[in-house]
Amino acid sequence: MLIRREAPDDVAAIREVVRRAFAKPDDSDPVESPLVDWLRADAGWIPALSMVAEIDGAVAGHVVCTRADLGGTPALGLGPLAVAPERQRQGVGLALMHAVLGAADALGEPVVVLLGSPDYYARYGFRAASDLGIVSPDPQWGRYFQARPLSAYKGEKGPFTYAEPFSRL
Repeated sequence: MLIRREAPDDVAAIREVVRRAFAKPDDSDPVESPLVDWLRADAGWIPALSMVAEIDGAVAGHVVCTRADLGGTPALGLGPLAVAPERQRQGVGLALMHAVLGAADALGEPVVVLLGSPDYYARYGFRAASDLGIVSPDPQWGRYFQARPLSAYKGEKGPFTYAEPFSRL
């Protein structure tokens, strides 16, 4: 498996991996399907933080972090993280998460925030964002709204706002 930055030729494969990873039982397109395209066209897009997992020359997974706001301070919103169904539970998501967190840390980003399963994301150092004083855009998200401080984190807190495309979901 190779973890690398997204390339222009990966766009269609990423779209398909995201669609399949979040597929609904009725086979309708999940809301995550257009999200990566919308994020790619947004001012908050950070090319260095859009990564794919490549196995045998094919895109097996994708993760992206985009520019967000934390009380007036730059922060990152992570998501979606998608792994092709036939590649799930094989370490692809693990490799993508470690790579994107390492890249974000190397870029001097202070914190990564996401909405997801506390049971899954705790292994990467995520914890309830409210424990850090980071206020969720939706109070109903509760403990599913999580944050991972990085090396440059200096205790920033306040209301969190994702990149604009997330508001379309």
